[in-house]
Amino acid sequence: MANIAETLKQDLVTAIESDKLVLPTLPEVALQVREIAESEDSSIQDLVKVISNDTALSARLIRVCNSPLFRGARQIETLTMAVSRLGMAYTSNMAMGLAMEQMFQATSDMVDKRLRATWQTSTEVAGICHVLAQHYTKLKADQATLAGLVHLIGVLPILRYVEDNEIQISSIMLDNIIDELHADIGERILKKWDFSEDLQQVPRGFTDFQRVVPKADYADLVMIANLQLVAGTEHRFNEMDWNQIPAFERLGLDPNVDMSQEEDLNAEMEAAMALLQ
Repeated sequence: MANIAETLKQDLVTAIESDKLVLPTLPEVALQVREIAESEDSSIQDLVKVISNDTALSARLIRVCNSPLFRGARQIETLTMAVSRLGMAYTSNMAMGLAMEQMFQATSDMVDKRLRATWQTSTEVAGICHVLAQHYTKLKADQATLAGLVHLIGVLPILRYVEDNEIQISSIMLDNIIDELHADIGERILKKWDFSEDLQQVPRGFTDFQRVVPKADYADLVMIANLQLVAGTEHRFNEMDWNQIPAFERLGLDPNVDMSQEEDLNAEMEAAMALLQ
């Protein structure tokens, strides 16, 4: 089994270094949405027209608008109303993130289960990032949400490789390979997708607990969101001294305070996580 794991790891490393690893592409609707949102000549109706072709995505965006995080005095009933309330930039980032969910599915039970678990973690982290960005930084909440949704994107090609090649490997060994390689792969994927540089840094930066940067960024948000997600559990992240993690100071957070115990903040986090699931 150890030989299989080492062979798998070496095959993946070789494929990465030679640019032969098949990286996922953004769903077509996400590409169209981004193109429209970035065009100075586009209107809200242009965005609505593209999104409306995806019934599930349209429904999700309307539900997001009617969630406690965005709910206004008026109930949102149409996609046009939803996009108008969120704005084009926010809608674009949310649509890109939500459209990615379809990528986290597989045919084999073992891989499908892991992909779904990865997406579940990503949505929970994204929800926490959204709230942290709003309360503790000047970073954009929609970008923070997207950072959370893509921070584990590098897991996807690894699991796809295992599935396509019908590789039988223990869960522990597969986890070790994922831990070692997903950051490099994730960074490559986000570069391929032409994501902004501050988002490209997230897959590698969120586990670099001693990283030094001038001010709080999206990798900081994803890092702290992951820590908050496992607070009070036996996860290996809890073996560290959180007081020695500079990201807490950059965000103005007390590492000794469990934010889930802050009633108002916890309610917002749960609401943010729920709207992405």
